[in-house]
Amino acid sequence: MSRAIAGPEIERLIQLLAKLPGLGPRSARRAALHLVKKREQLLGPLSEAMAVARERIVVCSTCGNVDTRDPCGLCSDPRRDDSLIVVVADISDLWALERSGAVSGRYHVLGGVLSALDGVRPEHLSLDALVARASDPAVKEVILALNATVDGQTTAHFITDLMAHLPVKVTKLAHGVPVGGELDYLDDGTLAAAIRQRTGF
Repeated sequence: MSRAIAGPEIERLIQLLAKLPGLGPRSARRAALHLVKKREQLLGPLSEAMAVARERIVVCSTCGNVDTRDPCGLCSDPRRDDSLIVVVADISDLWALERSGAVSGRYHVLGGVLSALDGVRPEHLSLDALVARASDPAVKEVILALNATVDGQTTAHFITDLMAHLPVKVTKLAHGVPVGGELDYLDDGTLAAAIRQRTGF
């Protein structure tokens, strides 16, 4: 049985940090120690920023992105192309595509992908809202920017079938996204190439 090295407050900080993606117990300990050592420069401002984020961040009712306003900055931007909707599984995928600078259209976050193994069914995803948005006469194309995994491609086929009755072009990402690859781990150039070389379903 391991003993607590620090007080309960620091141990709690370590436990919470260990819940973040990419941080195990050892990395969380190092991060907590760094934060404690840099209390004035880092811990104080970080805790204030997190408190503000907790109070102000909302989910955009249009696309599903997170922002401090609703609709979000992307949905409110009049320079974006209303004829194009880019469908992503997660907010991290939206952010990855936005970093690449390859997308000028609107986004739609599904909130996941269909997965029989994980029990994710169509009603768990934002599919009805997507079909409603794609039904707008201004929309000409829907890009399915989903991961090249079995679940991602199953979801893409399901969405393609859902939109078969709509007069919109449904495309998917092309070269650059390896089979089994996840968008959030790809570099900006690869993502940009995948958007430019998208293909029909």
